[in-house]
Amino acid sequence: MNATVPVEVRVVHALTRRIRVVVPALARDEERLCLLEILLRKRPAVREVRGEARLGSLAVHFAPEEIGRDELVDAVAHIATALVRAPRSAKPAPTGVPDGPVRHVSLAIEGMTCASCAALIELSLKRDPRVRSAGVNFAAGTAAVDGWLDRDAVFGLIERFGYTPRPMDTLAQRRFLVEREKAQRESARKRFLAAAALTGPLMALGMAMPHHYGLRLLQFALATPVVFGAGRPFFEKAIRLAQQRGANMDTLIALGAGAAYLYSLPGLLPHRKTDFLYFEAAASIVAFVLLGRYLEERAKGKAGEAIRQLIELQPATAVVLRGGIELVVDAEAVVAGDLLRVRPGERIPTDGEVVEGASAVDEAMLTGESIPVAKAAGDRVIGGCLNQNGTLLVRATAIGRDTVLAHIVRMVDEAQNAKLPVQKLADRISSAFVPGVMGIAGATAGGWLLGGAPATHALAHAVAVVLIACPCALGLATPTAIMAGTGAAARRGIFIRNGAALETGAKVTTVVFDKTGTITEGRPAVAGWENRSGLPDGELLALVASAEHGSEHFLARALREFSQRAGVAADRPVVDFSAEPGHGIAATADGRTVLAGNAEWLARHGIDATPFADAVVRAGADGQTPVLVALDDRLAAFFAIADRPRTDAQATIARLHRLGIKTVMATGDTEAAARHVAALVGIDRVEARATPARKLELVRALQAAGETVAMVGDGINDAPALAAADVGMAVGGGTDVAVETADLTLVRGDLGKAADALSISRRTMRIIRENLFWALGYNTVAIPVAAAGRLNPMIASAAMAASSVSVVVNSLRLLRKG
Repeated sequence: MNATVPVEVRVVHALTRRIRVVVPALARDEERLCLLEILLRKRPAVREVRGEARLGSLAVHFAPEEIGRDELVDAVAHIATALVRAPRSAKPAPTGVPDGPVRHVSLAIEGMTCASCAALIELSLKRDPRVRSAGVNFAAGTAAVDGWLDRDAVFGLIERFGYTPRPMDTLAQRRFLVEREKAQRESARKRFLAAAALTGPLMALGMAMPHHYGLRLLQFALATPVVFGAGRPFFEKAIRLAQQRGANMDTLIALGAGAAYLYSLPGLLPHRKTDFLYFEAAASIVAFVLLGRYLEERAKGKAGEAIRQLIELQPATAVVLRGGIELVVDAEAVVAGDLLRVRPGERIPTDGEVVEGASAVDEAMLTGESIPVAKAAGDRVIGGCLNQNGTLLVRATAIGRDTVLAHIVRMVDEAQNAKLPVQKLADRISSAFVPGVMGIAGATAGGWLLGGAPATHALAHAVAVVLIACPCALGLATPTAIMAGTGAAARRGIFIRNGAALETGAKVTTVVFDKTGTITEGRPAVAGWENRSGLPDGELLALVASAEHGSEHFLARALREFSQRAGVAADRPVVDFSAEPGHGIAATADGRTVLAGNAEWLARHGIDATPFADAVVRAGADGQTPVLVALDDRLAAFFAIADRPRTDAQATIARLHRLGIKTVMATGDTEAAARHVAALVGIDRVEARATPARKLELVRALQAAGETVAMVGDGINDAPALAAADVGMAVGGGTDVAVETADLTLVRGDLGKAADALSISRRTMRIIRENLFWALGYNTVAIPVAAAGRLNPMIASAAMAASSVSVVVNSLRLLRKG
């Protein structure tokens, strides 16, 4: 390319302290885009940079008092130009930060038993200078790490503390993890049953004749396999953490059970009478904790059921045609370009395009669409969907992590791993919880001893403090609710890209809707037209359809389809195509200048649209959208395009009003057409003739007035407003830019899902508040009661197990219908 010409940088939206830009030259160039992120981050005025390689987009947070917006855009263009021009081996390396692109590593972690485990791993990862950010989700058993280190290095950091990291990049790896989770739940069940089988008789013996020497030996024989057999993992993890100068819930359990067991050993000496045997307490501690862990794992399994159902959609095998021979191969072995045979009743192995055959495909699990979708040659199919009644020959177009299903699973993963602002307090408390409890237990023992109590009583009260304390309930309060909330949303076809949107969504007071394709069906059709060009109808339609070929707008599609139905091909050569969202398009088709859009668009090009003024008014009164066409700077034609409101639009708006949420419709359409549609569905306020900039201004004005704003849209012209809104919702089937900019995606465009999303957000935040109140209240009350000597160790361990389970069960209420 010309060294003097910078690469194109498009500003998608701009706020006071944040801009989003798209660099088309870096689309799908992850390496160069990561370098651009690093180099921008070195600038003092830049606070944060987030890139999206698929579109080549960047969200840049900056200090406006230190750098102007235009200056920042120029800096992006300058660096991007240097990166594009430089050979890959000669690309500039950043200084002051580790070399190379920032890598994202997602993984599962086995062996975490409490919130303190997650806090310890996360803190250790963040302390490594090669890690830019890290988050560990105890409830999901997963972690996400961004930094200048590869997966093996991340795994090494985690293994150092005795935990087992597992890859989860592909659906096959995720399926393996699901099977391991099932096996671990079964193992937990068996460990509890084994412990309970020995603890029951042991507790009965403890209430029998404690002075009988033979019964003491029998208690010892029953307690030992429970404490050091079923309870062995607690001691192993506690020892490993102690070696790393760490502590967690396993430390507390090992201390409590171990102290009770060791204190009872002197009672085994012959001819020594004692009333202080705690073998049954040591065993019951382990048994109750194992019961709690098993119930907790079962409940967490239910919370993550939605994502497991998504993972299990991909079939394990595929039928591939190679050399005319059908071969059954592992689904992960399919490569792009393979021809796949999909018979009735089989799931489609991966994303592709139908080459031969016709069938109906059930896409309900991925899209929420209950009616099967007809598919024929040339149609796109999504991996994981069920082929119903015909055999299809499909060419694979996307495989592995690039499929729609894999993208949705990652989106749900990222949302579930997100840490809401409300969780920060819980994290701070959890990180200091175990050392604090150990200090309180020591103070309890010391206080009782100083007060003249026997050592046995002091020990029992200290052990009760250790056992009743529960950081797990606190650590589970937020992530289990997020898991259940995102799972409930996914079941309804709502995929949450940004977990923090759950918290913001609960506060939404106003929803702004786009019209075409959002409030309306998005399938506009030409209802009438008039040709004043002097050209034959077929000639005019061919020029218009060809000129509109470069536009993805719904109105452009309606014009192309109208021409196609009239038997006119859009086959004229087109050059100099340009589009201005909200106004119209300009192009040169077959050597003739074509303009198509609204009256303002033509006026800006010096063309008077007055001859069609009456037609424009009539169209608006009927709720139709007028499109004016000019050829070679002369007014040529008028099209009236109609688009019916969605069948669920009126019910959705009424439901939002019942939730106390105000509604606004912003559209580039005429005032009359916009008000006609708004009146049909019951929307409160209308903003007509709204350009992308005006939609952005509207969102900002509402926010400045104290409103928390959600924006629902589907097109490029909605992207700035979607990004600026407190919560952006992209209607599925919309443009890539809209979907990538939004916080939530409403698959298949069921408008009622917008109300579902806000309702789920409110319920999720209510559950989180209930969980945090219970977890904090439980520990605030229980620890002093135990320190006061009002609880024995057995009851304390049972209460601790019950507290964690109650938090998870409360979160599962989100999965109920409604």
